[in-house]
Amino acid sequence: MERAEPVTIRLATPADVAGIFAIYDHEVLHGTATAQTVPFTPDEREAWFARHAPDLHPLVVASEADGFVAGWAGLSPWSPRQAYRRAAESSVYVHRARHGRGIGRALMVDLLARALRDTPVRLVIARPTEDNAASIRLHEALGFQTVGVLRNVMEKFGELRHVRILSRELGD
Repeated sequence: MERAEPVTIRLATPADVAGIFAIYDHEVLHGTATAQTVPFTPDEREAWFARHAPDLHPLVVASEADGFVAGWAGLSPWSPRQAYRRAAESSVYVHRARHGRGIGRALMVDLLARALRDTPVRLVIARPTEDNAASIRLHEALGFQTVGVLRNVMEKFGELRHVRILSRELGD
């Protein structure tokens, strides 16, 4: 059994973008954890990173001692409409070689604490595909509740997929 490297959960920096997208692009091209089907261009990556202000939509990484990004989690706007400012969508991805080590949970715990402490976000929404049992289990273990399932809403790799909507209120 390979020894697990300790990770530090911290706010992402521009130096982490390559590591973040090494993880994300694998899912874009080979997985169903994202509905994205084409990797972002370098300019799109920069713009995406810039949209993650720590006081509104934080972005955190699990970094190993050598700087390797073992996972990341972030908040994004649920809707561009101003009245939805208190709601955000969470994303959490762990490098495929680091699955099963509690990194996703550590990232989400940190992200939710930052959201409550540093942002106006008070409702966090997650949208895993129904076949992503690990993500559903993680969110449920963190107090997210299913509020609905969108049937056949996502098509990837020639198959229609259901997407579960989970939410969790933050604070009192």
